[in-house]
Amino acid sequence: MATAGLFVALLSPVAFAQRGSGDWMTNGFDAQRSYWVRNDEKISKASMSKPGFGLLWKVKPANMARQLNTLTPPSLLDFYISYRGFRTLGFFGGSDDRVIAYDLHLSRVEWEKSYAAKSNRMAGTVACPGGLTANVTRPTVLAYRPVPTGSGPGRGTPAKSGVGAPYEGAVTIRRDVPRPAPPPPVAAAKPAAPAAPSPFSPRIQWVNALTGDGRLHSLYVSNGEEPAPALPFLPVGANAHGLVVVDRFAYVATQNSCSGVDNGVWALDMDGKSVNKWKASANVAGTAGPAIAPDGTVYVTAGAELAALEAKTLAPKGSYKSAAGEFTSSPVVFEFKGKNLVAATSAQGHLQVVDTADLSKPFAQSAVFATPGYQAGGLASWQDPSGTRWILAPSGKNITAFKLGGEGKLEVAWTSRELVTPMTPVVINGVVFALSSGEFRSDSVKTTVAKSVPAVLYALDSATGKELWNSGATMTSFVHSGGLSAGDSRVYVGTYEGTQYVFSFPFEI
Repeated sequence: MATAGLFVALLSPVAFAQRGSGDWMTNGFDAQRSYWVRNDEKISKASMSKPGFGLLWKVKPANMARQLNTLTPPSLLDFYISYRGFRTLGFFGGSDDRVIAYDLHLSRVEWEKSYAAKSNRMAGTVACPGGLTANVTRPTVLAYRPVPTGSGPGRGTPAKSGVGAPYEGAVTIRRDVPRPAPPPPVAAAKPAAPAAPSPFSPRIQWVNALTGDGRLHSLYVSNGEEPAPALPFLPVGANAHGLVVVDRFAYVATQNSCSGVDNGVWALDMDGKSVNKWKASANVAGTAGPAIAPDGTVYVTAGAELAALEAKTLAPKGSYKSAAGEFTSSPVVFEFKGKNLVAATSAQGHLQVVDTADLSKPFAQSAVFATPGYQAGGLASWQDPSGTRWILAPSGKNITAFKLGGEGKLEVAWTSRELVTPMTPVVINGVVFALSSGEFRSDSVKTTVAKSVPAVLYALDSATGKELWNSGATMTSFVHSGGLSAGDSRVYVGTYEGTQYVFSFPFEI
């Protein structure tokens, strides 16, 4: 069906290079699992120090809990233009094998898909809950997102227009500008290998979900329709986390040997439909999933090993062995003074940083800062306008902020107020959002529910850890699978009893 008469302005490639996309694409924001939203129009230290930020809306989607799992943190799509009109969408995973798209401005369901009838219906355990366990993701890129220039707040998110017909997904229309005269013809040359497509380029846009039957679904963001059959990816009943899609390959980690499935990392060629696997010698650590460097190398922590794996094939490239106990978090990859570094926490309470160019020794290691054995889940890393690199780590009772020095020294810059089972924080435009999950961790649902307390969200000054705001008694349950995601001046928290909370400033028309 043809669609005509609608043209929208879209940022040029130069503007994209300066701003990048601010959308939260996957677990941890990007392929590197940085948990860092570079730009925001409204959230800043100044605005969070004034009244206005609070609960925008909450909703309880139709979804059945699987053990302690309910909702996954959403992936986001800001300012999408489809045949239905303007939308800002959030894509949530429900533990009962559901994918739910919400219109985030109107707090209503845009579309919903349920795969529960086709999935594994075993009762499960806390460690192996069954159903949908991994986040819903949008395809993303390998490159680091651009670092803010310090020129002030901004959207940081190019408009994504999609004025396609129903059931055709979305197409992007670029600005109609005069074209220069073509150059004179030149001699034919051997064509260069095509570059990997960017998910931010003009084309149909997708959202991907991995259901409990082990199949990967590719859905149109516009309506949830699935034009092709889901692809077999994992064995039934695997406990998967950290789903990410780059360059038409899907990656995910499996842990706890659920249903006899090997712990490790899996890669699916979405075009060739083949699956590769790296089997870990111990349980995979963390909750964020494998982190991917700009060169495509996949990093995963398992036992006391930080493994580096080839893109797509997952062939081992090398590994770093921790001398401070088994790892307790997923890795985060970041750039530091021309180096690609990887950081993770370990069981003895240390933060370890490794140079990807030399996995034989640590680049930096902190003193003991965390409760020994605390499972941190994931880390956040960001760079401030002065060029200082920060790493934020849950320590068991608070969030500890480290500065990384040029000589490989880690300095504790601040420690947050006391938190109950803190989860990985999110950094937005110089503000740290820290979640006191309230969870009492145990192997029993009954015990956890009885001994947990309601979650509280805090906003902290990223330079000092000073508290700027908190959600108080707004949330009435603890957080297990919900975690944090953020974008377009909103912060999302999903609690155990199935409610999705959205915190922001009042909506302006």
